Amino acid sequence: MYNKRSLLILVVFLFSLSSIAQTKYFTSFDDTKIAYTDEGVGKPILLIHGFLNSRKSWDNTALKKDLFAKGYRVIAPDLRGNGDSDKPQDDNAYSHDAEVMDLMFLMLELKIRKYWAVGYSRGSIVLAKLLTKDRRVKKAVIGGMGIDFTNKNWHRRILFRDAFNGKVNDQTKGAVDYAKSIGADFKSLYLQQKFQSVTTIKELQFIKAKVLVIAGNLDKDNGDPEALHKVIQKSKLKIVPGDHNGAHKTKAFSNAILNYF
Repeated sequence: MYNKRSLLILVVFLFSLSSIAQTKYFTSFDDTKIAYTDEGVGKPILLIHGFLNSRKSWDNTALKKDLFAKGYRVIAPDLRGNGDSDKPQDDNAYSHDAEVMDLMFLMLELKIRKYWAVGYSRGSIVLAKLLTKDRRVKKAVIGGMGIDFTNKNWHRRILFRDAFNGKVNDQTKGAVDYAKSIGADFKSLYLQQKFQSVTTIKELQFIKAKVLVIAGNLDKDNGDPEALHKVIQKSKLKIVPGDHNGAHKTKAFSNAILNYF
């Protein structure tokens, strides 16, 4: 028989185990293994990370902590080529919106019929295309992104594509050095940029989900967020303090999204 003290220790121990996010895997449409975490209960929220990042980039944000506190279920995958997911090396593995297909298959794997989604930076680019393909997304947050990704010849995408194919310049040296420091897979990063989804302005105009466009007041790295907001019919715009690398970690960013949800 347990005494009260030993029972309390057992409860605390079991709770601590349950609070640790276990990495799970599923096999996507082309046999690529995608890593993800699935934590909490309640309405499912999909978090989509940015370039040179992984699902772990959400761990120290106010947003993820606040979503748990409000009783949401948080699903955070590593996009292919990142984190603990497979890093295929051929063109076919990244073409035809493969990353978007991964997310759709993941939610099918989890038997989720309706969900909300939050993207940041490149994660928002992936999310924009997802919104044109998956009617199960009822509300979405496009964070840290302006209108520029709608251009298939966007100079910033081409700069980073070339940088991870060996053509580094002053604008991309910092990103390349960072990628080296974390042991990132350069071929995969190159292919991610080469085949990055392009969602045209016309496609954005037909999105049915409700959308919040949110960015830091010092963030114009990817174009004008207000211009993006204007082409998405059921959208709202929120500007919070911060630059591109910091705004998504702030309490203001989290509060704006929670208020929207």
